Amino acid sequence: MKKKKALITGAAGFVGYHLALNLLKHGYSLTLVDNFALGRADAHFKALIKNKDVRFLKVDLTKIKEWNKLGKGFDYVYHLAAINSTKLFYERPYEILRTAILMNINAVDWFKTVHKGGKIMFTSSNEAYAGALEAFGNLPLPTPEHVALVIADPYNPRWSYGATKLIGELQFIHGAKEHNFRMVLVRPHNFYGPRSGHHVIPDVIDRIAKREDPFMLFGADDTRSFCYIDDAVEAMRLVMESTKTDGGTYHIGTAVETKIEDLVEMLFQAAHWRPKKVVAKPSPKGSVKRRLPDVSKIKKHVGWKAVTDLAKGIEQTYIWKETERAKEKAPKQNA
Repeated sequence: MKKKKALITGAAGFVGYHLALNLLKHGYSLTLVDNFALGRADAHFKALIKNKDVRFLKVDLTKIKEWNKLGKGFDYVYHLAAINSTKLFYERPYEILRTAILMNINAVDWFKTVHKGGKIMFTSSNEAYAGALEAFGNLPLPTPEHVALVIADPYNPRWSYGATKLIGELQFIHGAKEHNFRMVLVRPHNFYGPRSGHHVIPDVIDRIAKREDPFMLFGADDTRSFCYIDDAVEAMRLVMESTKTDGGTYHIGTAVETKIEDLVEMLFQAAHWRPKKVVAKPSPKGSVKRRLPDVSKIKKHVGWKAVTDLAKGIEQTYIWKETERAKEKAPKQNA
């Protein structure tokens, strides 16, 4: 039986890596693409690209000529490549805008000419509409996919990332209509798990490891919907493989709203440690107060829902992170 062929951009990143593992388990042949601007060529990724069904290419996707190196005949293209780091939203907003918009333009122009029979996924974000709560004090919760896309304040560098997703959705929706190709949009909601990057859960784990005390707790009353990575990438595969989803937009997340202070408490429990003093601090300017997606559409169309309990997922993430930390500290063996 002929293997399905898939391409993943941003494959060395957190989501791309786990998506590749999922697709390999389902019999895919993969082409993985990254330039390591943010993703890591760590031992796990190096082991992944040794798989006989994996081809890896290091290319700069902001240059259209580089896309021609990727090949043709893919059944599915997962376009994940972007600079996604809350810290970098504030530090390098123009670079986030420049790279994402160029890559998205190139992705559409490349796909429309060489993959008429395939399907492409654009990985958007809840950041594309989260500004509605700040700007107007009005965002339905749970939030459906059809809400208005809002950038609350273009002068706040935090919205650099959300702006690229808003523009990206327009590019892929209208590019697909104008050039008659299959596409689907997904909006992830706070994916977490082993090998995750600079986001709240790994950052708190790092601070616990340093035994920070007093422990600074930012945005204690803010809420998020946390989705374990194994559940998340399964959702991505199911949405991609379904013809029912063509041209649609889908939330990927859980229906559970969790306060940041409760999340941090779970991490203290996983670490079997807690500081003597916790100091509440306000959220960074522009941070969204609440996030909770309506995930009824994805359940209806492909039968998916998240199954990993948050406490269990946090425990697994914490154990993985501590295991990796121990490996780094272990003395190197002589060859």
